[in-house]
Amino acid sequence: MSARSPRPDDRRLQRASRLLFAAALGLVCAAPFVTGELPIAEAKEAKGKAKPKVEKKAPAGKGVFEHGCRVQSPQKFLERRTFVSKGVLDGGKHTKAVQYLATHYGNVGDDVTRKLNPKGALPQAVTVQFMGLPVSVHTKVAPALACVEKKIKKSCTGASKYTPRALGGFRGANTYRGIEISNHLFGIALDIDPDRNPCCGCVDPWPSHPKCKQKSRSPYDRAAMPKCWIKAFERFGFDWLGHDPLEDTMHFEFLGDPDRIKK
Repeated sequence: MSARSPRPDDRRLQRASRLLFAAALGLVCAAPFVTGELPIAEAKEAKGKAKPKVEKKAPAGKGVFEHGCRVQSPQKFLERRTFVSKGVLDGGKHTKAVQYLATHYGNVGDDVTRKLNPKGALPQAVTVQFMGLPVSVHTKVAPALACVEKKIKKSCTGASKYTPRALGGFRGANTYRGIEISNHLFGIALDIDPDRNPCCGCVDPWPSHPKCKQKSRSPYDRAAMPKCWIKAFERFGFDWLGHDPLEDTMHFEFLGDPDRIKK
């Protein structure tokens, strides 16, 4: 039986079907391919717009740790230059600093700090090794000093290598004149090689030191210690008194939070 020739009505239906299919195909090809991205025109427009920066915040109670210690800055209100300006001591600011130190480290044998803390600072001294030399510091500060040493050994190599010869830590007598209290009495201060890192703003004979007589653009120039060492101390909460008007380049003191060194 031969195939039947399509009638005119059938041909019109087939032609209409082909046109509808072609139109539908054209719509599919013109539509954007959906992948969760913007259509091309919108994508080009969005590309020229700056995306807002989203700051990543550390979870509450967390922080950045290196070598087992928290990375922290010195607390500003404890820095000597915030309560001594042009040789004049601000009594209120100094008292606030002393109250904090006595509360956290103990009294230094005077009536004022005894009222703040009956426990003495000196009995909390420990002798530790720093860069091969013994030094006496407060037990709370010892972990931070150990982390400074690890940082120095890892980062301060080559031209930044330095070998200390003498260290000074805890002291039993005040070295400041007047009512200002040295942080050596709390056991949170460390002196490194006084003969090579002078205190140009201190009393005689320090100003006569050859490095103090030389013109310099920066206190870093007066210190024999490389800048890398200073930055390692500052990384873990120590303040360098080279930044102070005294330009005491031998002197570091821990002014971070002692209760958060390892936490």
